[in-house]
Amino acid sequence: MTTKFTFEAKDAAGKVVKGSVAAANQAEAVADLRRRNLTPVDITKAGGGGLFAMFKKTKGSKKGMARRASCKKGELEVFTRQLSTMLSAGIPMLEALEILAEQAESPGFAYCLDKVVGDIRSGSDLSKSLEQHKRVFSHIYVSMIRAGEVSGQLDIILQRLAENLEASAHLNSEIKSAMTYPVISLVLVIGIASFLMIGIVPSFKPVFDSLEVELPGLTVFIMNIAFFMKDYWYLIFGGAGAALFGIKLAIKTPKGDLVKDHVMLRLPVFGILFKKVALSRFSRTFSTLVKSGVPILGAMEIVSATAGNRVISAIVDRARDNVKGGDSLSEPFANNSVFPPMVVKMMAIGERSGALDSLLEKIAEFYDQQVEAEVKGLTSMIEPIMIAVMGVIVGGIVLAVFLPIFKLQEKLSNPG
Repeated sequence: MTTKFTFEAKDAAGKVVKGSVAAANQAEAVADLRRRNLTPVDITKAGGGGLFAMFKKTKGSKKGMARRASCKKGELEVFTRQLSTMLSAGIPMLEALEILAEQAESPGFAYCLDKVVGDIRSGSDLSKSLEQHKRVFSHIYVSMIRAGEVSGQLDIILQRLAENLEASAHLNSEIKSAMTYPVISLVLVIGIASFLMIGIVPSFKPVFDSLEVELPGLTVFIMNIAFFMKDYWYLIFGGAGAALFGIKLAIKTPKGDLVKDHVMLRLPVFGILFKKVALSRFSRTFSTLVKSGVPILGAMEIVSATAGNRVISAIVDRARDNVKGGDSLSEPFANNSVFPPMVVKMMAIGERSGALDSLLEKIAEFYDQQVEAEVKGLTSMIEPIMIAVMGVIVGGIVLAVFLPIFKLQEKLSNPG
């Protein structure tokens, strides 16, 4: 026994196709549409609700819960993975989005998906709808969705996009773990030293005056600094705060941001880590876009905008101009110190062999492993360095306090 289903789908060119199909059930109707190279957007039983109507929200159920689109950390990755799985299982896009909107944890993301569902129901493309919510869906996300719509492989593109988001999240986690310990240690060192210099050391002056001995040079030096900090602490901390605020304003300008990115890549200890992170992000983003069918010039434009480092963005822009002019892609990457020869050679081989996406993915995997190893190495190296720094500062202050006492003891032992 067959049942009539009405459907809305998109063909390989992205055009909306509406009609009806007879099938034993909704799953067979979806399979029939896929055999015709149509991507189901909505499919319902003629005269009734769809298979997933029970999951549909009543109108205004989340009205007023959020005024603008936003999402929590990790929520976008889960959404992308789930949407890919549901589309691969044959669930029409509209119903998949309705289910995911109902399951959204944060009100901001539920609000965003409600808007997307409304746009899709009105006949809009998914990519055009997502583009309206830039706070949630990035430029690269929208571009890959658009490529999936054009190629008819939206479920596959979503899977690659989920993998890309998860890899980026893991990379960001590695960076944070590398930076957390030294930052906390530095704050502790500054805090302890400031407390000793402002609150403890000046109180020893009456004691030293009563000893009637010539103070050692280290003690005089520490005491002078301590009284300066005690008298002008507001200038010291106010100046530090003003300097940080000034730097923050400066890096918001294009020139200041470029200088900051140059410095980040050349820092003594962390520069190597930041360079490897930038290379990993560049390679993974470029690979994912090319593999997903985004034209290479469009992919390079997106990579430049999402590189996270203006130095690399400038190099990608030069390479894009090269490709526009019919020249080699890899040449501009070879004429700088940021991209190692290994990366440039692999890109050149990929360009000649037509396997650029695969080789870029290999580069990304290599640098992901390098970043992980670098983080472990930095953590093990920074810990003893920070302990040594703290020991020198605190030990120096303690030594400066006790040296006059030692000198008095020596004087008493040798009265002549």
